[in-house]
Amino acid sequence: MLASHEALVNYMTPLGLHHIMGYGHHYGPAPWFDKASRADWNCVYFHRADSAGIGFDRTSTGSNALSQYATFVSEQWKDANRCPDEYLLWFHHASWKHPMQSGRTLWEELCFKYNSGVESVRWMQRKWKSLQPYIDQERFEQVTMLLNVQEKEAVWWRNSCLLYFQTFSKLPIPATYEKPDKPLEYYKGLRFPYAPGN
Repeated sequence: MLASHEALVNYMTPLGLHHIMGYGHHYGPAPWFDKASRADWNCVYFHRADSAGIGFDRTSTGSNALSQYATFVSEQWKDANRCPDEYLLWFHHASWKHPMQSGRTLWEELCFKYNSGVESVRWMQRKWKSLQPYIDQERFEQVTMLLNVQEKEAVWWRNSCLLYFQTFSKLPIPATYEKPDKPLEYYKGLRFPYAPGN
C-alpha cells in the first residue's frame, strides 16, 4: 500500500500539475474550470494549457516565484531541461513536445503518468486480492471496496484530464494505452450537488 501515494500523484497531479480539481468541493477533476470570481481560484490559471504547451511559468520570464527558492535550487530549476520532471509544470510552461528525462515528449510523458496511476491502482487491487487467505473477511471486503472506488476515480481523472489537455496538444493518446470510454463533454457535465463544500 506504500505505492498508493505515487499512484495518486500520477493520476491526479503528474509532472507538477496542481489545482485541477472540482471547484468548491475539490471532488474529482475539472481542469477546464474557469468561472470563479478570482483568477487564482480557477484551474486554468494554474495549468495554463494552450496550443504551445502546458504549465505555469514561475521563472523570471513569468511570475518569478522561483526567485524565492535557495539559489542552488533556483539556478537548476530555472532551466526546463534541468528541472526535475516531477516539478516541470510547476515551474515552467513547457512545449507539448518538450523532451523529458525518459526520452518521451511531454505529451507522451503526461499520458504515461496518467496511465501509470491507473495501472498502479490495478496492481494494488491484484496484490490485495492475493492476501485474502490471510485477512479477515470484513476487512478484506472493506479494502476491496475502497480499492474499487479508487480504480474508478483513477480512470475518471486520467480520462477527463487527457481528453481536456488533448484539446490543446492536438496529439493522439499513444496506441499502447487504454482509450477513454466517454467523450470530454460527459466528464464536463458531471455534477456533485451533495459533495462537501457545495
